[in-house]
Amino acid sequence: MKILLTGASGLLGNAYAEAAIRRGHKVIALYNTTEPIAHGIEQSIQIDAQQLDKITVLALELWPDAIINCAAISSPSDVDADPKLAEKINVALPRHLSQLSTHLGARLLHVSTDMVFDGHSAEPYRSTDMPSPSNLYGQTKLMAEREVLEHNPEDPVVLRIPILMGNSINGQRSAHEKLLAAIARGEQPKLFCDEIRQPCSASNVAEVLLELTERRDLHGIFHWAGAETMSRFEMGQRILQHFDLPLNSVQSVCKNDDPEFANRPSNLTFNLHPIVSKLKTKPATFEEQLEELSHVEPLRSPNR
Repeated sequence: MKILLTGASGLLGNAYAEAAIRRGHKVIALYNTTEPIAHGIEQSIQIDAQQLDKITVLALELWPDAIINCAAISSPSDVDADPKLAEKINVALPRHLSQLSTHLGARLLHVSTDMVFDGHSAEPYRSTDMPSPSNLYGQTKLMAEREVLEHNPEDPVVLRIPILMGNSINGQRSAHEKLLAAIARGEQPKLFCDEIRQPCSASNVAEVLLELTERRDLHGIFHWAGAETMSRFEMGQRILQHFDLPLNSVQSVCKNDDPEFANRPSNLTFNLHPIVSKLKTKPATFEEQLEELSHVEPLRSPNR
C-alpha cells in the first residue's frame, strides 16, 4: 500500500512510519522542519502544510492508497498564541486532505484528541458522546473532525487519542521529555492530582492507526488510549521512579488552587468500546509505555 503521511516527524507520525514500513507499506513522509528518522521511508518531502496547492499537486502525482494526517499544532498554548496559524494547520489542512482523499478514492485517517471534551463527565467518554471543548485547541480539533466527515462521508476514520508517551526525534515533545527537561533546569514542576488522564504510547497508537489503515470495513469516529487511568501527578511519580529520580522532584497541586487552571478538564478518559474488540492491538499498560522511554543520563540526580 502506498501511504501519504503528514506530520511524519512528530511523535506519532514517526512511530506510524516505522510501523507501516515494518508491515511492508511504502511511506511518503511529509514534514515541516525536522526530517523523520524512520528507516526505510520511500520518500521524505519537506513541505509547508499551509501550502495546500503544493500538497494537491503532490497527491495527484503519487495517487496514494491512504492518507494519514498526523500534522497538527498540538499544544493548547501554541494555538492560543497564533490562532490563525492553528486554523490553517488544524482545520484547513484536514479539510483539504479529506477532499483529496475523496477524489483519489484513498483511505483517510485523521488524528484528533481527547480535548474535544470538557472533562466534566464522571464516566469515560464514548465516541458517540457530544463534544464540548473547553479551549481553542479542542475547538480547532472538533472543527477538523466535522470537516473530515463532511468532505469524505464514505471512508474516513477519526481517531481521538490521549496524551502521548514516547521518544520524540528532538527529545523535547513528549510528556516525560518535558518533565525531565524542567527538572534538569532546576525546576520543581507542579502536577495536578485532580486531572485524570489515560496516557498511551505513540507506538501503540501507531499500531492502531495501521490496523485501521488496512481495515476498510471500519470507519467513523473511534477512541483509543492506554490501559490505565491516572492523575498527572501519578504519571509524574511513575516517570520519576522509572528514571530513578527523587519523587519530590515534582509537586502535587490541585487545579482549584489556582484560578488560572480551574477550568482545565478534570477527567479526559475514554470508553474504548467497540473498537478494542475489533482490533488485534491491545491498549498498552503504563509499565509497557515506560519501558519504551529513553534513559537520559544527564538528567539523573547529581546526588545519586
